[in-house]
Amino acid sequence: MFSGIIESLGIVTDLRDEGSNRHITIQSSLSHEVYIDQSIAHNGVCLTVVAIKDDTYTVTAIDETLRKSNLGQLQVGQSVNLERALTAGQRLDGHFVQGHVDTTATCIGIEPQDGSWIFRFKTSQEFDNLLVEKGSICINGISLTLIDAAWDHFSIGVIPYTFEHTNLSKLKIQETVNLEFDILGKYIHKYLQNLKLTK
Repeated sequence: MFSGIIESLGIVTDLRDEGSNRHITIQSSLSHEVYIDQSIAHNGVCLTVVAIKDDTYTVTAIDETLRKSNLGQLQVGQSVNLERALTAGQRLDGHFVQGHVDTTATCIGIEPQDGSWIFRFKTSQEFDNLLVEKGSICINGISLTLIDAAWDHFSIGVIPYTFEHTNLSKLKIQETVNLEFDILGKYIHKYLQNLKLTK
């Protein structure tokens, strides 16, 4: 379980395919603190540390993860948002994030706002019921608040600290980001769907 508060930016230093899996090596200031089997969110995707060497560590992503997230598009030199799992008693400064990405969205607009930024994203209309104005959403592992939401697009506001300390500062138009919708909304949506089927 995560909170969507990014701890560090990692840099991809190596990508190695083995069968349908991809081993991703990350250089990070967290590398000296991580351990084998630890769960770390990478752009919001929970992955397990499988190897550690010097100031790098390696995680493995399966084919399902590569297809349903932007990790399949990673290239050496790119930055990745990192967050270690929550510990008991830790303050929950963002919102409950599982590290289970639901889908991706495409950036369709970046608008400077005299010190902050408005980012606009397009996603599939099938997720319309999970987009709630002023509700929580996790984008590339970052806990953010929806400004507005329509049937296939939405926008979020970004303050300077978040912009400077995450990879949103490097995001370009038409690039994809990972989305994880609020877990409470997903459970309620599923419950209402099942309720309709039983009537």
